[in-house]
Amino acid sequence: MSYFQFHLEHVDAGSAARAGRWVTPHGSVNTPAFMPVGTLAAVKGLLPDQLREVGCEMLLANTYHLGLRPGSETVAALGGLHRFMQWDGPILTDSGGFQVFSLARLTTLDDERVVFRSHIDGSLFELTPERAIRIQEELGADCIMCLDECPPLPCEPERLRTAVDRTTHWAIRCKEAHGRDDQALFGIVQGGTDLELRERSASALLPLDFPGYAVGGLSVGEEPAAMYATLDVVAPLLPAEKPRYLMGVGRPIDIIEGVLRGIDLFDCVMPTRNGRNATAFSSQGRVRLRNLVHERDPRPLDLACDCPCCRRFSRAYLRHLFIAGEMLGPILVSLHNVAHYQRLVRDLRQAVLADRAAEFRAAYLAASASGF
Repeated sequence: MSYFQFHLEHVDAGSAARAGRWVTPHGSVNTPAFMPVGTLAAVKGLLPDQLREVGCEMLLANTYHLGLRPGSETVAALGGLHRFMQWDGPILTDSGGFQVFSLARLTTLDDERVVFRSHIDGSLFELTPERAIRIQEELGADCIMCLDECPPLPCEPERLRTAVDRTTHWAIRCKEAHGRDDQALFGIVQGGTDLELRERSASALLPLDFPGYAVGGLSVGEEPAAMYATLDVVAPLLPAEKPRYLMGVGRPIDIIEGVLRGIDLFDCVMPTRNGRNATAFSSQGRVRLRNLVHERDPRPLDLACDCPCCRRFSRAYLRHLFIAGEMLGPILVSLHNVAHYQRLVRDLRQAVLADRAAEFRAAYLAASASGF
């Protein structure tokens, strides 16, 4: 019996939005789902128990960063990533392909490999498709990703085509190198906002019959409307019976728009990055806690939220923590933001099951004064 099963429970009557359940070796994930980012085997400032308490079902970690430190061999020797970080639920590891974009100044690449100059000590770190798979097998995540090339946008057409073809070539090598049947290896569709290249990428990857497919190369400089137009074309190309993952996205409204176009899985650093910088997401827009207006505000961050932060602490107290430089401030607001994202996808799932996904989007936009 397969370690992985994806059950498509319902498709919204008025859109392509889906509600499903993805069974993995470390538990089930109700979709749509949002994965907090734990790049270095930790969601910054938050304990695994806290993540569970606010509804997290799956986390993300990163191959490049963990490959540099502490090293995948060390993680494997200590029982694998789940035991190492004390998270017993599903984990997804990115392949390091996004770092080809985010650390471009430190990389060189060709059809064979990508070579990074370590951002830590300047040493060289080489990733071939085979090594990216070996590292992820040693880490032991439930879901792993093919090595891909993620170009910036806007991008010259020839460079974009080269990235698409290189991603396909690397996907073939990743599939050949992958040997663990308790890990789901996802292919990644690239092509920027060029719809013909997206179709080219998808048509090359689909015959490889991966257990799931990701849409990469978005939220890297394009306008939101271009992202949505790309998803309108790409999502219907992907197998309906397999999970679909939009990488690195993003804002709450982007998640909603992605779900309405048939996407199941999302990840982004925004909840914790904003939390560390005194900005909270709420059902009525963003709350910027450094603003003087919150100095004596007794209200919680969000009256609609029952997370530990909102149950106990006022905006005035949270503002004080940031002004005073107390580390508890970033912890509490990060926890609240993660809870907001989890509540968003749970409520959106219920809307899909009730054939009310478009109504959910309209209501969310109306309630969010800043329109994020």
